[in-house]
Amino acid sequence: MYRFSNTVIGLLNLITLVASIPVIGAGLWMARSTSTACQEFLRTPLLFIGFIVLLVSLAGFIGACFRIVLAMWIYLVVVLILIGTFLSFIIFGFTVTSKSGGGFEVPGRVYKEYRLDHYSPWMRNRVTNPRDWETIRSCILSSKSCSKVTSWTPLDYLQRDLSPIQSGCCKPPSSCNYATATTSGQDQDCFRWNNAQPLLCYECDSCKAGLLEEVKRSWNKIVVLNIVVLLFLIALFSVAWCAYHNVQRAETDHPYGENRITKARPRWDYYWWRWWNDRKEQIY
Repeated sequence: MYRFSNTVIGLLNLITLVASIPVIGAGLWMARSTSTACQEFLRTPLLFIGFIVLLVSLAGFIGACFRIVLAMWIYLVVVLILIGTFLSFIIFGFTVTSKSGGGFEVPGRVYKEYRLDHYSPWMRNRVTNPRDWETIRSCILSSKSCSKVTSWTPLDYLQRDLSPIQSGCCKPPSSCNYATATTSGQDQDCFRWNNAQPLLCYECDSCKAGLLEEVKRSWNKIVVLNIVVLLFLIALFSVAWCAYHNVQRAETDHPYGENRITKARPRWDYYWWRWWNDRKEQIY
């Protein structure tokens, strides 16, 4: 009777195999079409994830359904690496996002403002690199977050809330005072602000801080999903381990529950050990 674990592994990998095709198709479509820098930034991960899922699913499906021991062994190793990588990713995410950010209250305003030095050094390094920030900036521009607040009146800024990106990128810091003759002692972001729509405060530290706050909030929202996926991978590895033993047993034609003592073909090192033992007996 064919083992239940092999059926489960074969079915799951068939589903992921089919699901990887649209992911690869989306990446190839982005490669061929006229794409923005933000789309180009997403294209490589899409293609990489799609091809990895395709190859791993193919190995698991072939190994479980056609009883190929090598394919099942490769599948087990890859799933084990995924478990370790995912666990490390969760721990690392908690480390760099905990006890950082959160913003500070602005007197008389509903929204908060954010400072770049309130985040971990690793997160700050991701946005202070000019080359990386240019790509991120293009993504913020394409999202048109600031176009939603360009028509606001001063009263709207007092009564309505802003997202972290809108608070940091779409307006100068509330502490800026452009009415005074001197600008000494003011935040450096006050000098980076520009009324032109393509510029605004996209080069401000407050904009980078707002982006990091969005990343932190997104991470906190998907942490439960991350744990569920990790538990699923552990369960998948357990079922795949059973399927691997079933495939091994089927390849050696060893029926379940039957213990054979004799071997038609001795192991590769059998004659070598026999010769070595004979030599030891002759010497001693």
